[in-house]
Amino acid sequence: QVQLVESGGGLVQAGGSLRLSCLASGRTFSAYTMGWFRQAPGKEREFVAYITTSGGTIYYADSVKGRFTISRDNAKNTVYLQMNSLKPEDTAVYYCAADSRGPWYSSSLPRDYATWGQGTQVTVSS
Repeated sequence: QVQLVESGGGLVQAGGSLRLSCLASGRTFSAYTMGWFRQAPGKEREFVAYITTSGGTIYYADSVKGRFTISRDNAKNTVYLQMNSLKPEDTAVYYCAADSRGPWYSSSLPRDYATWGQGTQVTVSS
């Protein structure tokens, strides 16, 4: 099973950009569909994006489509989330997660992801 560590969060003005990284331990990273989720104070955790094992399928939440880009580098055991045109409503703790059900599965539901990182805070000021 992998362990996940996010980085790259911070404070940015509206309209700015950030790139989040999620480094996975272990040699089976390429076998996992990877997802990004976020949770704002007082709200439920919500889906942001996922990318399948070889990057063949990518899916975004409507709220971030056209502004965020998910990618992965299996040689570096890392998944990225490039966030552009940030808005105050993007403020949240961002989590990466691994879906270990196999390469034919992909999901936007938190319950389908078995492994989670500790999260990284993203704050967008207006």
